[in-house]
Amino acid sequence: MNISVFGMGIIGSRCADNWGNAGHRVIRWNRTPRDLPHEVADALEAARQSDILSLYLKDAAAVRSVVAAITPALDDGKMLLNHSTIDLETTLWLDAHCRALQCRFVDAPFTGSKIAAAEGKLTYYLAGDEDDVQRAEEILQATAGNLIPMGKPGNATVIKLATNLIAACLVQSLAEAQAISLGHGISAESFAKAILTHGTASMLTSMKLPSMLAGNFETHFSLDNMRKDSVYALQLAESCGLPLPAMAAVSQRMTELCAQDMADLDYTALAAPYPREA
Repeated sequence: MNISVFGMGIIGSRCADNWGNAGHRVIRWNRTPRDLPHEVADALEAARQSDILSLYLKDAAAVRSVVAAITPALDDGKMLLNHSTIDLETTLWLDAHCRALQCRFVDAPFTGSKIAAAEGKLTYYLAGDEDDVQRAEEILQATAGNLIPMGKPGNATVIKLATNLIAACLVQSLAEAQAISLGHGISAESFAKAILTHGTASMLTSMKLPSMLAGNFETHFSLDNMRKDSVYALQLAESCGLPLPAMAAVSQRMTELCAQDMADLDYTALAAPYPREA
């Protein structure tokens, strides 16, 4: 396949490598050039060189900007896959925009961070016309551990935002529980044993707790990206009249920490302000 990947961040760069390693021709584009193999400086030229256009961009504004730039290349021979976590309104705009141009479109956000991307084990939520989703499943095999069809365009965006809400609130809860326990003299080792065998333990807890206790906030998914996603989740809830008090509080906390120069750290930096020793 000929695939153009837009966005050479933590995830996009690794997915591009996996497609290349699987034998596909991969064109890379990034807003800030990185001198990567088969990198093209112009987004429109990158779109013209492939039939499959795969977006791993930061936010809705970036998606709208890049899609506007590549619109002259979008036609009935192209398929646009959006993996960026964006708001529902922008996803529905993408769907309508592509339909008007007869370009195939799949709403295809993912879950999984740096390690999963490197190992080709991301989980994708796929929403769109059935034939397009089936085609997307074939395209994404080299980068995916799981592919979950979600129905009509927009459904995958909603699920992605809803699941990120859980992740953000869970990590904030872990940070607070850790702070209380260590603050009362519980050792980090004892706390970890208690939490990892507790009924609330999860895959995310197992992944994130050791680094939180160690004070290691190496970026797998940045605090600023999670903050951005929380804003989209709150907008989604507001549109149907739903209060999200937990998400609102965690979103505000992330906004405060981003303002304290933690934006580019992993979102486990929610634990950074607390002492890590009993």
